[in-house]
Amino acid sequence: ASGRTGAPAGALAAVEGLLGWSISPRFFASRTVSAGRVMAKLFIFGLGYSAKRIAREAQSLGWEVVATGSDGKLSFADEGEVRAELALADAVLSSVPPDRKTASDPVLERYGDALSQDWLGYLSSTGVYGDRQGAWVDEATPTIAQGGEGRRNARAEADRAWLERGARVFRLPGIYGPARSIFDRIEAGKAHRIDMPGQVFSRVHVDDIASGAVAALTANVPPGAYNLGDDLPASQNAVVEEACALLGVEPPPLLSLEEADLSPMARGFYAENRRVANGKAKRLLGWQPKYPTYREGLRALLPPRP
Repeated sequence: ASGRTGAPAGALAAVEGLLGWSISPRFFASRTVSAGRVMAKLFIFGLGYSAKRIAREAQSLGWEVVATGSDGKLSFADEGEVRAELALADAVLSSVPPDRKTASDPVLERYGDALSQDWLGYLSSTGVYGDRQGAWVDEATPTIAQGGEGRRNARAEADRAWLERGARVFRLPGIYGPARSIFDRIEAGKAHRIDMPGQVFSRVHVDDIASGAVAALTANVPPGAYNLGDDLPASQNAVVEEACALLGVEPPPLLSLEEADLSPMARGFYAENRRVANGKAKRLLGWQPKYPTYREGLRALLPPRP
């Protein structure tokens, strides 16, 4: 059986006697009991592609999860319900990006005064490092919010704002996984090989984002930034060629950036070049990516042959 619980008075008094201090009724009011276990609650702003995987991972460990977003049960705009759930949450994670029009962080702007939980998390982007001309970056590398310009100025400012609140900020490179991989682009005829020698990207499988974020949620790790990227930054051409080899098809032709006629967003990715180090996440979170390179990740996603 499961449901909200108010501890029996006798049992509560006995526990308080052992502890030597009183337990607030809010502790019990904010938790669900399932199969005799008290469950902690995680509130997620924006139940998107990566956050859904994090939610699933947390639930498998006994966390109760409540979320906003198209796949969540709460509307972001319903302040009464959102604030009521935030008051009962043990941890809060936001995957909501900055507003495109105002460049402000919608969560901090609307609900910042309700974020008093001990654990805060934010899904950011390694785009906050800007272009590094292929050099390695780690969490000590200044972001473009600290100096310089780049595509992700608003994201970098949000990244800094969450850090100032004591959050665990997960900086994510290119994300891939089921229904969002190069295989889907090949099938749709949208895969490209661009003639840009020396251009590299870092990437991460969505399942490795989930394991990293939940490791930070469940372990006693300090607030701060954590890069969650795989072990092998590589060119997009290498990924396309590996996927085509696995499918047994010819790779698309090698084109110049102008010939490829990419969207402004896609061209923006090629305007930046960096390698993202993940050593801090491995050391402090005990995190090891299940898919350490794109090769293992692609093999796990390979569509079944007809």
